[in-house]
Amino acid sequence: MLRTPLNIARLFRILRALGRHGVLPDQKHNSVVLKLAVVLFQNQNKPEGLGVRLAAALQELGPSFVKFGQSLAVRSDLIGDQVADELALLQDRLPPFAGDEAVATIEAEFKCDIKGLFNRFDIEPIAAASISQVHLATTVDGAQVAVKILRPGIEEAFAKDLELFVWLAEWVECLLPSFARFKLREVVGQFEKMVAAELDLRLEAASASELAGATKDDFGFKVPAVDWSRTAQRVLTIEWIDGIRIDDVERIEKANLDREAILKNSASAFFNQVFRDGFFHADMHPGNMFVLENGTIVPVDFGIMGRLDRATRYYLADMLLGFLQRDYKKVADVHFDAGLVPPNQSRDAFALAIRSVAEPIFDHPMQQISIAGLLARLFQTAETFQMEIQPQLLLLQKTMLVAEGVGRKLDPQSNMWMLSRPLIETWMRRHRGPEARLHEGIETFAGLARRLPRLVEQADTILCRLANENNSPARQRSFLRAVFGIADELPWRSNTVRILLGVFLGLLLGYYLN
Repeated sequence: MLRTPLNIARLFRILRALGRHGVLPDQKHNSVVLKLAVVLFQNQNKPEGLGVRLAAALQELGPSFVKFGQSLAVRSDLIGDQVADELALLQDRLPPFAGDEAVATIEAEFKCDIKGLFNRFDIEPIAAASISQVHLATTVDGAQVAVKILRPGIEEAFAKDLELFVWLAEWVECLLPSFARFKLREVVGQFEKMVAAELDLRLEAASASELAGATKDDFGFKVPAVDWSRTAQRVLTIEWIDGIRIDDVERIEKANLDREAILKNSASAFFNQVFRDGFFHADMHPGNMFVLENGTIVPVDFGIMGRLDRATRYYLADMLLGFLQRDYKKVADVHFDAGLVPPNQSRDAFALAIRSVAEPIFDHPMQQISIAGLLARLFQTAETFQMEIQPQLLLLQKTMLVAEGVGRKLDPQSNMWMLSRPLIETWMRRHRGPEARLHEGIETFAGLARRLPRLVEQADTILCRLANENNSPARQRSFLRAVFGIADELPWRSNTVRILLGVFLGLLLGYYLN
């Protein structure tokens, strides 16, 4: 409560910035605050799209708002495709902080003079963003490295802004019920997790190390080595990459590099990260991807990474295979069998809706087909059928969209998915063929068997209490909900496994009550 007056003052600062860029909602609403803000601050001149104007306002408001805008850019399910696409162009660039502050941070983290770590440290940064900036340096061992350093006081600034975001989300949902569909508190919660990871550079170093280990045998792809001895919570030291931006077609041509080969390597690397490893670089804009003189692709900046569990990867694989075969009934079955679409919805209606969005895409020439666009339309359609879209799938779809854009710039006549088709088919045969499905089924039931004793013990405890205590209908319903809630502990989405467990628990229930 003590911070409420301060938050109100900051709220009016935010409203003034949003109004200056013409972002405040003009439609009729009941909020007196918004009505007043529109009258006082709203700029009626709106030559650009809403996302572009919102990006400009967030840039003015500072680092936390820039990062929040970037996280919001992947939530096209909340803000719409056009605004999300425009917001994705939000540039994470801020004026650099002083070089002597960077040196002070390094010396504070390692408790030694900087000369004990680096023979040379460039005071002028080569890049500056909302959370950190990067300096070129040479270690005492003679290795050329990039040193990433957090901005002074950034942790406190983000903590203060996060408190404001939570406060705003709660008040907006309270005062403007129509905004409930935007799930603001959920969005802020996800943003808080993302920021927490980016404010500890040891976690970014760990992500780079994990990706390097997963892709160490992949041809044409390399992850820079982390210098762990010069890495701490506020400092990350990583191998310096002297390469060509992946979208710099002119320099790639001058270096006599094969653009189609680079695109093929890029597509293969992305496919392997998503489907083989379930761990992918989720910030693949051209400034984070470089090409070496031998054509090897090197990513940098591992602050935003995506994870997909095995069930989600298999769901994606089966769905994409159904799309490529234009078997829309199969695509619908994949969603229903995985429990992603409620059983009270119509499979035939869902299959028809999928066909309506997929056929126009597949009607284009092969090089123009966008799998990212297909997923975007699928997620829009699925919302009508009460399908909850996972944020990681939206992050993947946005990452795919950026990757496809880079691919078209590298070689407009090629399609990254068609170039990697042999890899896709090999992976499909190995992981989604009959033998693989049989093995998956055996693993699933073996896992259930391992967990069964504990589940039986839980059920036994609950049912004993149900048999011995006063069996009012309300109490029975309460215990039954608890019993069948045990199924939620299972790591599989399969309805079949849940039904089998339900039958088993039902038999136990009958035994105890009789």
